[in-house]
Amino acid sequence: MPMSAEQIERLIKESIPDARVVIEDLRGDGDHYAAHVISKAFAGKSRIQQHQMVYKALRGKMGGELHALALQTSVPENA
Repeated sequence: MPMSAEQIERLIKESIPDARVVIEDLRGDGDHYAAHVISKAFAGKSRIQQHQMVYKALRGKMGGELHALALQTSVPENA
């Protein structure tokens, strides 16, 4: 069963509490999403490390309940 955008956002915010999360359902099928995650926790980390933090927050659901996620991460401008 596909994940909802709300479920994805909740999982990310549980692991990265200050995160601002914007999710777009790319195909309208609940299976292909784009997410932009902004957090101070990403400061000083490489893009790969930032993405790993988000994937860890999704608790192994990537490739299963969540088929595809185009991920963009960044640090807030005022951080």
